[in-house]
Amino acid sequence: MSFISAKEAAAKWGISQRRVSTLCAEKRIKDAERVGNVWIIPADAEKPIDARSLRYVEKNGQGVKPFLKWAGGKSQLLQEISAYYPFADGIFTKYAEPFVGGGAVLFDVLNQFDLEAVYISDVNQELIGAYKSIRDDVDELVALLQKYQDDFWPKDTEDRKAYYMKMRAHFNELKLAGREADQVERAAIMIFLNKTCFNGLYRVNKKGAYNVPMGTYKRPLICDEDNLRGIAVKLQNVEIVCGDYQQVRDFIDEHTFVYFDPPYRPLTATASFTSYTVDCFNDDDQIALARFVDEMAAKGAKVVVSNSDPKNADVEDWFFDEIYAAHKIRRVSANRMINSKAAARGKISELLISNF
Repeated sequence: MSFISAKEAAAKWGISQRRVSTLCAEKRIKDAERVGNVWIIPADAEKPIDARSLRYVEKNGQGVKPFLKWAGGKSQLLQEISAYYPFADGIFTKYAEPFVGGGAVLFDVLNQFDLEAVYISDVNQELIGAYKSIRDDVDELVALLQKYQDDFWPKDTEDRKAYYMKMRAHFNELKLAGREADQVERAAIMIFLNKTCFNGLYRVNKKGAYNVPMGTYKRPLICDEDNLRGIAVKLQNVEIVCGDYQQVRDFIDEHTFVYFDPPYRPLTATASFTSYTVDCFNDDDQIALARFVDEMAAKGAKVVVSNSDPKNADVEDWFFDEIYAAHKIRRVSANRMINSKAAARGKISELLISNF
């Protein structure tokens, strides 16, 4: 049997080389083999049927899930958000999520649809580094996380605190240095901290240093190997960018569904007690995003935006109703799961804004 490279198969079938690698990893190309870090494909293999418009059900019924607990995560709103997915008709074949965060919506889309192209981005360099590390270096990442789990689990509370603080300090040192060579280690420590810190927070001070204290979990699952390896396969065809949401402009066209989940507008002046990056996202930024949404809608893209509902605190606050006046606004019920005070957690209204 003669073989061709993934690059040659991509040219033959008119798709990207990364797409070919994803099809191989998903075992959709018969007799494809992995040799070292590359795939080889039988020369007479046929291009798999384009299933971009089909809805998939994972064999195990679960699919992949977010690898981090993330403030503002959308797991609880997936039913409402998924009602907007336009992929079933085969016209919308691309997905973009410029504020990816924990990726609940991203993984829901990847679990269900085989799309032509997917784009994610975020301004949080460590978060994007974690996504890239899972996609490109999952073996090394899993090995580090397994070591951290084996080190952490047997320790008593005081030794755990000392180990946690040592890891946090090392993470901040690596973060400050910003070396590309340290990306996988930074990603592994970030995941470790997320699984063992208080309430799963990612918070930095004004200097950009991670400063969340340790939590009280008895046996936190630091190394979820099966999920991480599943995510690595799903991300093979995903473009991952560290940067401002406006960088998605050239990716978006009339075949793209875009989900924007920006930092929420605080309901009160004291409502925001965490900072996920050194920079903030104020009302001027919210207005600029609304104008960008208008621009993307004019391209023919289908767009959904989520945000807080100011009317939870002030029924006369029409901020989002005004800046998104050209779009449809739905108010949905959600649980506020992360807050510095337990009494402030509970049911609130959130906004889902769409141009269709």
